[in-house]
Amino acid sequence: MANAFTLVARSKPQTYVSGGTEHAADVAAAYNFTELRTGDDEPEGIVMPGQTVASNRIFMKGHGGYVDSTRANIVSTLAGTVERVNKLILVHPIRNRYRAEIGDLVVGRIVEVQAKRWRVNIGANTEANLQLSSINLPGGVQRKKLESDELQMRAFFQEGDLLVAEVQAKFMDGTVALHTRSLRYGKLRNGMLVNIPPALMRRMRTHFVSLPGEVVDMIAGMNGYIWICKHEPFDQDKAEAMHGATMESQYSSVNDPMSPATRRAITRVAFIVDALARHGYLVTDTAVANGMTILDTLAPTTLDPTAELARRLVESL
Repeated sequence: MANAFTLVARSKPQTYVSGGTEHAADVAAAYNFTELRTGDDEPEGIVMPGQTVASNRIFMKGHGGYVDSTRANIVSTLAGTVERVNKLILVHPIRNRYRAEIGDLVVGRIVEVQAKRWRVNIGANTEANLQLSSINLPGGVQRKKLESDELQMRAFFQEGDLLVAEVQAKFMDGTVALHTRSLRYGKLRNGMLVNIPPALMRRMRTHFVSLPGEVVDMIAGMNGYIWICKHEPFDQDKAEAMHGATMESQYSSVNDPMSPATRRAITRVAFIVDALARHGYLVTDTAVANGMTILDTLAPTTLDPTAELARRLVESL
């Protein structure tokens, strides 16, 4: 028989964590916050559509809620988590499509080649555009793109290719423009892709992460697409001095040889990222690095390694 959903008031002080800020849940309890319980093993702080979130006499309604005039309460319109910003109440959906912001680093997949542009899936409501004029040419040549370049667009990117790019612009109709005019951007090779909800990503000092041991690199796209690959040293000054002479290999679709140890290391990092995402924790460079250390201490007989790994990671943060 399915569990019955029961709305109950908070019975003990707890802490909400949202966007890097904390506030005591006993304050929320005093203002008529409630929570949904479906059993002892269910997560707390999740609200469902139609559930009362807070009193309208004290708080203001934000996205994800409406005011029930008969009860003067703020009611959730979706399943998600509650965030309080001063007196503003917001309900964030548990799963949501990526909303691009200018300057975001994203990982995407080419889905179509069109006239002078590529269509890229970045997990948003609409596919992004990568213009031919927004890429680097092989050899680092700086010139206007010619008709001959348009004829060989599939030599640069073709359907199914993965790439890392930056959001250059967003328009009123929701479309997004990308560019790869950095020596660190372009086609991705020698690794594997892990998809997580975009809500679990946060802006970091750098989204090109070299993990401990210098065996594996991680490219953390703000759209929830994370690329885990073989470590490749990058020297910005050296790359600029060579004027893009090594860019011929940047558009190659052939993977480099990898040792079994490197493949295992990539798989381990993918497992850690998946464990964090499955239990709703933010995926950051610090969390993944800690996970690599904790994973070595897990016993082979652990019944649920993802849950145990996530639990120890939370204790270490």
